[in-house]
Amino acid sequence: QVQLAQSGGGLVQPGGSLRLSCAASDSAAGINAMGWYRQAPGKRREMVARITPSGVRLWGDSLKDRFSISGDKGKNTVDLQMNSLKPEDTAVYYCYARVGDKDYWGQGTQVTVSS
Repeated sequence: QVQLAQSGGGLVQPGGSLRLSCAASDSAAGINAMGWYRQAPGKRREMVARITPSGVRLWGDSLKDRFSISGDKGKNTVDLQMNSLKPEDTAVYYCYARVGDKDYWGQGTQVTVSS
């Protein structure tokens, strides 16, 4: 069973920055991709970004203008740097990993952008 441990998040003012981190458990051999999704109240969960072990990045919407994703395949970690945050970025952010043909999710962390 793969476990994903998230850290980071919290409350930030509009225009501010936050960094989210996620580490997969040692049992996570054969990771095909890691990334981040988010779910705002009353909305569907949506992809923020994914990264493969070879460094290929996939982005949801137009977030790559303000966000960046990085990963360390040796450590099975993925980080999301979020800059120029807007109130509409407020959501629960979930770490994601694709291992073999199975999807795994972190526990979620709240990001609130508000003055």
